[in-house]
Amino acid sequence: MDSEELLEQLADIHLPQAVSYWPPAPGWWILALLLLITSYFLVKRYLSYITQQRICQHALAELNRCYREFAAAEGVSRDEANLRYVNAFNSVLRRVALVHFPLANVASLDGREWVDFIREKGDSTGLTEEIATALSYGRFQMTLDVDVDAMNNLGLAWIRSLYLGRSGTESDQLHVAPTHKGLTT
Repeated sequence: MDSEELLEQLADIHLPQAVSYWPPAPGWWILALLLLITSYFLVKRYLSYITQQRICQHALAELNRCYREFAAAEGVSRDEANLRYVNAFNSVLRRVALVHFPLANVASLDGREWVDFIREKGDSTGLTEEIATALSYGRFQMTLDVDVDAMNNLGLAWIRSLYLGRSGTESDQLHVAPTHKGLTT
């Protein structure tokens, strides 16, 4: 037999079947599972972030409402308006602290303990000794001289630092221009 006869006896080359897309290899299953888990945690984190922003915006709006009420006070002495604002300010900060730190004994803090709590937990760069005294003992005073604008800026920065982890820029703040019309001395 010669080589041509031998070659003729050979069968043609059979191509293998096309590779099927289903079922995928185990590596693809693992990758799909990792993508699902990652997507779940990213969506959960995003929703938590959005919720924190909304709560922060409500707290900032409440603080600004207190400031607007102070600025629009008519027929009230300046000391009385300051006392009202300090009490409202303390109330807003205390409610924010109760929501943000539910396991701390925030409700029982008063005086210097309350001021120390504010210093420890958030951005308190604007906390002057005058403001600290007003927050500690202001509600028990007959007269109170405090820079309400600085106190309002402190509250805005403190709330932002708790919920957003930053102090914010001046353009980012929800600040109402000071208008002390109607306040008598």
